[in-house]
Amino acid sequence: MIVEYYFIGLIVGFLFYELTGISAGGVIAPAYFSLFIFFPERIITTLGIAFLVWGILIFLSNHLIIYGRRRLLLAMVLGFALKISIESLFGSIGDLNLEIHSIGYIIPGLIANEMMRQKVLPTISAITIVTALISLIIMVIH
Repeated sequence: MIVEYYFIGLIVGFLFYELTGISAGGVIAPAYFSLFIFFPERIITTLGIAFLVWGILIFLSNHLIIYGRRRLLLAMVLGFALKISIESLFGSIGDLNLEIHSIGYIIPGLIANEMMRQKVLPTISAITIVTALISLIIMVIH
């Protein structure tokens, strides 16, 4: 069933990009979001990490030459490092047992890279639309 999410996600994401020219936060991000559609805290955490990476990229781009593959790699490394850091720091806080988890290790970096490339609002809107379409298609199939 997970393969269906990825396959449908790739097709819907590709068609959306071809029709609008707006990327939905990387090729695979909406498929992962649709897998976790019933765990909104994971989606929110993932987007929060993506926004942190985006902010760091903006700061660094004011001081360094970051573009293309360098920016993509830096975004993925930052997303990976922030995910591990945040989950280890806030994984369980005393008696609260507050668990903070995001989706994937590179998804936040992919989303942040797209936010740098095509701005925040188009990226977040595209992710929302494509994730909803994937989820609807999966619901209709099953």
